[in-house]
Amino acid sequence: MFSVGSTGGLTTVEYEPGLVRELQKLFEGIAPSRKRYFHDAAWHDGNGYAHLRSSLLKTDLSVPFSGRKFLLGTWQQIVFVDFDNRSRKRKIIVQFMGE
Repeated sequence: MFSVGSTGGLTTVEYEPGLVRELQKLFEGIAPSRKRYFHDAAWHDGNGYAHLRSSLLKTDLSVPFSGRKFLLGTWQQIVFVDFDNRSRKRKIIVQFMGE
């Protein structure tokens, strides 16, 4: 299992420039970065949109594995998506379970 903080998300995608642009466009349409959010009024950090986007993508991901390899599709990659409005030190926790 992979786990990250509350302003980023984890997913598996075919990581290529066109898809990256489409994901950016999608999330900007769902939770615009220039809009004001109740979270911003509470914490004054301007990243309410990042928390909303993270809640849609999720902050943890389970990926099956066998023979020391992840069982992903041919083009799938595990991707961390950082939605925050400033750089932060990130820690990704990886936990392996099974035989």
